[in-house]
Amino acid sequence: MTEDYKVIYSPAAKDDLRSIYRYIGFDLLEPGVAKAQVDRIRDMIRRLDAFPHKHPVIEWEPWLSMGLRRVPVDNYVIVYRVDDDTKMVTVVRIFFGGQDIERIIERSNT
Repeated sequence: MTEDYKVIYSPAAKDDLRSIYRYIGFDLLEPGVAKAQVDRIRDMIRRLDAFPHKHPVIEWEPWLSMGLRRVPVDNYVIVYRVDDDTKMVTVVRIFFGGQDIERIIERSNT
């Protein structure tokens, strides 16, 4: 039997989730769709507590060196880090899959 990991959100990931809800719920005027989308994302995040190494490592720097992983949910990508020593999974960011994620990462590191 596997030992479960604790799953936490970074402040940026919490902001990303709120932004997703605001965009779908208020900009697109689809609050029911917004709630359902956020619920699906949160459900996948909750499931990272067991087998967090199941999803692939991101293959570009600087996140490759950091061992960050990604998992898609509908049109979104959850980026997270696994710490085996503390048995903790940290959700780092949640991106819309249509975004140029590599460019966003490059800009955030400059």
